[in-house]
Amino acid sequence: MVDRRTFLATTGALAGGLTAGLAGCLGRGAGDADHDIGMSSSAFLPAEYRVEPGTTVIWKNTSTHAHTVTAYENTLPEGTAYFASGDYETEQQARDAWYEHGGGAIYAGKTFAHTFEQPGRYPYVCIPHESSNMAGVILVGDVEEADG
Repeated sequence: MVDRRTFLATTGALAGGLTAGLAGCLGRGAGDADHDIGMSSSAFLPAEYRVEPGTTVIWKNTSTHAHTVTAYENTLPEGTAYFASGDYETEQQARDAWYEHGGGAIYAGKTFAHTFEQPGRYPYVCIPHESSNMAGVILVGDVEEADG
């Protein structure tokens, strides 16, 4: 038979663990999380993220694999600034840098941030995991869903 103190200590620890685990899922504005989008070994989590214009989005590498955040340049809204980890000015520069020397890599525990000023859809990819379909989209303002 379990005594009352053991029972209370066990259930309290379980409840605390569950609360801490859920807090990481809530996102930056709702808890103590320090990022909006996580990077697993082969996926952006979440793959689709909606924000209002002027919002800074923070990606964090939550895996042990090196990743990039690289915009698909030809699909960005007209007149918007290009974005990529490593601060490259074009998609081709970002790709060349990755293949030549791992340029733009975001290592475990590190972050990349970009502010989205204009409404629109902003598709992006992780270059080293592109063949595994590691891609995402930022939806800024009142735009259709990614698959709509």
